[in-house]
Amino acid sequence: MDETKSRCGYVAIIGRPNVGKSTLLNCILGQKISITSRRPQTTRHRILGIKTVDHFQAVYVDTPGVHLGGKRAMNRYLNRTAASVLAEVDVVVFMVEGLRWTEEDEHVLRLLAPVKAPVILAVNKVDRIADKKALLPHLQALAEKREFAAVVPLSAKNADNVAALERTVLELLPVSEHFFPEDQITDRSERFLAAELVREKLTRRLGQELPYALTVEIQEFKEEGELLRISAIIWVERPGQKKIVIGRGGTVLRDVGQKARLDMEKLFGRKVFLQLWVKVKEGWSDDERALRSLGYEE
Repeated sequence: MDETKSRCGYVAIIGRPNVGKSTLLNCILGQKISITSRRPQTTRHRILGIKTVDHFQAVYVDTPGVHLGGKRAMNRYLNRTAASVLAEVDVVVFMVEGLRWTEEDEHVLRLLAPVKAPVILAVNKVDRIADKKALLPHLQALAEKREFAAVVPLSAKNADNVAALERTVLELLPVSEHFFPEDQITDRSERFLAAELVREKLTRRLGQELPYALTVEIQEFKEEGELLRISAIIWVERPGQKKIVIGRGGTVLRDVGQKARLDMEKLFGRKVFLQLWVKVKEGWSDDERALRSLGYEE
């Protein structure tokens, strides 16, 4: 590989929900731009993470988890968003988890069948495998499922072997001028990142209680000298869900607001004044027009 030539390309990170796609992107970039939680379908949007090193620029595309079942407009949107990326990229990182291979992994594999771009299989969470002897035969079995450019075992959470994955990606990038300035790390606005941080804290705080039909919309994002004034609406579908999100005596909303504010101050490098409201918009997650109005656009 000629390292004096400029290389650049789009790299899709794809897989079923909860295999660690967003954790991998944040690890590669060295900072959080994609929210994470243990809850499936935390990622709802296509998010670019841009890593520029010397002559190389890899534009990673984090995608929602490809899943089976789920008939609502939101589920259809998530699957369309993930699948539509595949036709546009130069490299694909197909993520799976440890020794598991599920029906949804098989479904992603079928989606990859017509893809012409090289596909790297990234086997995540290998740090959790108690019987390390089982890993090698499992990797060999996976390698036979299609022609992969490489099979890379790693732990995105601990950053183990992520550098090896990055090296493989860089070798596969086409010769091209860079698409973005070298100091840019994402295509998403600060407003978008602020909304996502609120949603992440809600997801982590409420766990299984959290209504899937929940989204966050930024109403105000205003710079006042060294202060950022941000106000956001948390949309739910039913009054009962509103009570869950607010919590008894407002405890949940206060906790979420405090944690989101601290993360925003770290990300934006300034003091943040954050206000949150919870409002009800019935049926928004199964309404294509409502989804578009709330920023769910492909």
